[in-house]
Amino acid sequence: MVNCVIKCRAAVAWEPTAPLMMEEIEVAPPQEGEIRIKVVATGVCHTDLYHLFEGKDKRGFPTVLGHEGAGVVESVGPGVTDFKPGDKVIPLFLSQCGECKFCKCPKTNLCDRNWSSKYHDIMSDPTTRFTCRDQPILQFMGTSTFSEYTVINQIAVAKIDDDAPLERVCLLGCGISTGYGAAVNTAGVTPGSVCAVFGLGAVGLAAVMGCKNAGASRIFAVDINEQKFEKAKVFGATDFLNPKAYNKPISEVLAEMTNGGVDFSLECVGNTEVMRTALESCVKGWGVSVLVGWTDVKDFSARPIQLISGKTWKGSLFGGFKSKDSVPNLVCDYMNGKIKLDEFITHKMSLEQVNDAINLMKTGQCIRCILNISK
Repeated sequence: MVNCVIKCRAAVAWEPTAPLMMEEIEVAPPQEGEIRIKVVATGVCHTDLYHLFEGKDKRGFPTVLGHEGAGVVESVGPGVTDFKPGDKVIPLFLSQCGECKFCKCPKTNLCDRNWSSKYHDIMSDPTTRFTCRDQPILQFMGTSTFSEYTVINQIAVAKIDDDAPLERVCLLGCGISTGYGAAVNTAGVTPGSVCAVFGLGAVGLAAVMGCKNAGASRIFAVDINEQKFEKAKVFGATDFLNPKAYNKPISEVLAEMTNGGVDFSLECVGNTEVMRTALESCVKGWGVSVLVGWTDVKDFSARPIQLISGKTWKGSLFGGFKSKDSVPNLVCDYMNGKIKLDEFITHKMSLEQVNDAINLMKTGQCIRCILNISK
């Protein structure tokens, strides 16, 4: 099979803002150092929607979206020794080659060989193993999990426990790892601290979970959709704020409720105004604010006194986790009950229902929808 082209179903985004189209695509055999994966399940993440509705760079189309998946190795290309057919794996939108200056540095989880090093604007490497209607189809974020099969470089695949339930651990491919790690790794939330999480999608709820697991004594959940407050309580939030319920900035409300501001704040929306608000919600002297939500279409700003007064503003990609090393451990943490995954899943659908899933997320009616791709 390794030398055969596979024809399979995939949801193709032919252009920005248009509905995805179910197509038959051709998936080429894995080349040197590559792995072909049968995708079993995938989450629908807001970053998929960002590319489709907000980024709007036509150079990033046509593409197969999806980057939060899990599956089984179908075949491996020449030079692949760490994976074999049948292995359970999670594709990684952030690679870990283990050889570049970033991979060798414990201070970061970046990798110089990742697609984002050169092509963050189109969110895909131009090299692809997909074709449809005789034209190349880009592989979104190097993964493309809205397809029955995908081909990925081995530096962007994590081998996981054989007993792991793929329809749940797929969430560790992006959203849950991102939010959880932003709290425990990037922010470095400390026991007894006071935290605020802005935005209660899957990433924000995972950040709440991270704050709780790190021992925070008080966790403010901030969102304009009050229906999400009950879910936030499940993950450990203690206080709930709707910015629209106040006639003054929510940063001032938080300052009054916490004697000057929170110790840690996490922005999990991808909105530059909310990023500023999250910074302004921190206490002076030692407050740490982390940008977690993905956006690249607007600039952000703040008054210099915010930083001069001793606050720290940081960014977090994939929760600061070195991907190949960390994802297998996170899978074990889930299976041992240390982190939650099931509670994030609000809907389950088939690949053919992908546009319904996108609409649910777009309108804030779901936390995570899992698409069943193949048996």
